[in-house]
Amino acid sequence: MSEELSALTALIVGGGVGGMAAALKLREIGVQVDLIDRDADWRVYGAGITITRPTLRAFRDLGILDDFLEVGFAGDGIQVCDVNGAPVGQVPDPVLEDPLPGSGGVMRPELHRILSQRVLASGATVRLGLTVSALAQGTNKVSVLFSDGSGALYDFVIGADGVFSSIRALIFPDADKPAYTGQTVWRLHAPRPPEVTRRHFFLGGPYKVGLCPVSDTHLYMFLLENGPKQPALPDEQLHLRLHELMQGYGGVLADLRAGLNPASAIIVRPLEAFLLPAPWYDRRVLLIGDAAHPTTPQLASGAGIAVEDALVLSDELAKADGEVPAAFAAFMARRWERCRLVVENSIEIGRREQAGRPPQEQTMLVEESLAKLAEPI
Repeated sequence: MSEELSALTALIVGGGVGGMAAALKLREIGVQVDLIDRDADWRVYGAGITITRPTLRAFRDLGILDDFLEVGFAGDGIQVCDVNGAPVGQVPDPVLEDPLPGSGGVMRPELHRILSQRVLASGATVRLGLTVSALAQGTNKVSVLFSDGSGALYDFVIGADGVFSSIRALIFPDADKPAYTGQTVWRLHAPRPPEVTRRHFFLGGPYKVGLCPVSDTHLYMFLLENGPKQPALPDEQLHLRLHELMQGYGGVLADLRAGLNPASAIIVRPLEAFLLPAPWYDRRVLLIGDAAHPTTPQLASGAGIAVEDALVLSDELAKADGEVPAAFAAFMARRWERCRLVVENSIEIGRREQAGRPPQEQTMLVEESLAKLAEPI
């Protein structure tokens, strides 16, 4: 740890996966870190999250792979099925140089718990119920005004505050906004039948449906509803609407449909994404994760590339011996093409799903993209 790095101060705005990963890696190289989150309770939605093998590599390099394996689930590849659950093909996990478990999943609250406990133990200062009201950049410092009226100076600021990033709006006020992609994702958390030991895609029906184990006992199901963006339904109607959408699907999906009830754990959200042009920084303020490259879940790589952002940022800061402008430029050179692939290919897979293209055309792009993401970061 160099004196230059240990003298640096950083503000991270957003306590999600990317923000927490950045806090851990920056603390690891000696940077003094303040992390803020607008939610006073630092909560996270209860939906499951799919984890690919390249994301497991990122988890390993972040130091949380063993923790993930204790509470999550790792299988092998994706089983592709027809609407009745009959197997029609497979999408293998990409081959990495280092042996790692296959793809799997975890509940977001469990991943949040793992990361937040490590952040609190890292020496980072965490302040909750707080946002940034204004930024002013000088030659070597960023002056930050917080929503509680307080202020501070930092050597750099990291915007990790999600799809509708307030930091992005402050530094790039004319940037495009995330746009609805034509699909709404329904997620159901339910007990896992013992025969579901890997991810599943059910293709060929009106909607793409998938299953992802998230623990030894549970899975989450996703269903991608195509069509115009709809008004939010009251919670008490969610199971009724999902029951309608799942009509005609057989096998394990029919069983899950039959079990829907008012207490079912269902989360619904429209899919919104866009590709922010490079660079993702303005002088000493850098965007990472969904603040920089908000994507849809078709490649299950949003969390993975957010963690990768943190890994690359700390690596380039260490290489540049704390020279922030040089580190940000090097970060951008390494991250642009990889994150562009995730955003654009995820959106393209969604287009193919909406158009009812043959299952092979959908899964082919998934397999090609994951193989590319298996390359070193």
